[in-house]
Amino acid sequence: MLLILLDSNRSGIKPGALQTPQADKKSSAGLILTTRERSALNRNYFNTRLWKPGQAHVGIEQSRDNGMHALRHWYASVLLDAGESIRAVSEYLGHSDPGFTLRTYTHLMPSSTERTRAAVDAAFAAGRHAGKEADTELEQPSRG
Repeated sequence: MLLILLDSNRSGIKPGALQTPQADKKSSAGLILTTRERSALNRNYFNTRLWKPGQAHVGIEQSRDNGMHALRHWYASVLLDAGESIRAVSEYLGHSDPGFTLRTYTHLMPSSTERTRAAVDAAFAAGRHAGKEADTELEQPSRG
């Protein structure tokens, strides 16, 4: 579930609280969109009563590519691109198996190639730098 957090200090809106589904963790998050009872909206209600009518009103084609599920994928891709771990993203999305998250979202990690290349380049550069220091020590004439 995509949780939208609200900084209640900047707004007069008092967010509703949502208990996270993990039984071993006691934490909550503020929600912007809630029911009248201040609980989390049911996703089916949100999609059929709010999201889809809103799309129709502004002329956006209703498809899976423009739906709430696309926002879920966007959320996961933003976290992964920022370097968040698969395990953490899996937990945030409510997946019980990080392997499922990895299989589903691996293709959404576009900068992983660049991060890998940068890490290897940095390792080689550090090795070259260390090698030059060793060569300099060997080239200096001994005093004595």
